[in-house]
Amino acid sequence: MADEKEQNKCREENATNSSRCPRILTENERIKLTKDINLISEFKRNKLEKEAQKNWDLFYKRNSTNFFKDRHWTTREFKELLCSESEQQDNKVLLEAGCGVGNFFYPLIEEGHNFYVHACDFSPRAVQFVKEHSLFDCSKVNAFQCDLTQDQLTNNIPECSVDLATLIFVLSAVHPDKMLLVLQNIWKVLMPGGILLFRDYGLYDHAMLRFAPGHKLSDNFYVRQDGTRAFYFTTESIENLVQEAGFNILVNEYIEKRTVNKKEQIDVPRIFVQGKFSKLS
Repeated sequence: MADEKEQNKCREENATNSSRCPRILTENERIKLTKDINLISEFKRNKLEKEAQKNWDLFYKRNSTNFFKDRHWTTREFKELLCSESEQQDNKVLLEAGCGVGNFFYPLIEEGHNFYVHACDFSPRAVQFVKEHSLFDCSKVNAFQCDLTQDQLTNNIPECSVDLATLIFVLSAVHPDKMLLVLQNIWKVLMPGGILLFRDYGLYDHAMLRFAPGHKLSDNFYVRQDGTRAFYFTTESIENLVQEAGFNILVNEYIEKRTVNKKEQIDVPRIFVQGKFSKLS
């Protein structure tokens, strides 16, 4: 009976404030999250923060370019990436912040979209993989290593020069105390009217619910076995961050998907937060 009341409460909140309850938890999921209250020690949390770059560099050393699939879905979700003929000739400027090995922008180049691309990543090894790609052309791609939490973007990109910027599964890897700095640094290089395209993990995503006890850093913030970290957002938390950074919200919503693998008998819910945010003139 109590569980039914909780689900009814969650449904009511969904109707009035979708930021708080992207999906209804099962009783087992709710109990699991309720019991997972012990945080990793402060010493370990500080160590993970200091070694964040090293852990991502080791991630790319282990996985090379084989871990993430090329993101061919981006033009379907973000129509802003589709350029008209006149815009193709103008060579719009795209920043991929946290580019990894180029799984976002190389499919765009392959499909014939005419962007000049700034591509940066925290991991020097990832940037090296970008430069080793068969489609890399230094006249079209400016690839560089960068800590987005530091004021380093303007060392490589002129202020107010970028038409479109992307943060695709990047902000979740940043310590919550530094997320605002990332958004503010991207804001600086966007031109007035420029748009930031965003997608990241949402609260109660299956990946969040898989964490065993002993992986929790803070509310909605976890560490994986390899030392990389992941935060799980609500639309409300994103709204607060982007508005404080100076963006105007065009879209801010949950995207619900399912990962299905019949052979492995896998069918799990995925929750993402997706947004489009513009830099006011």
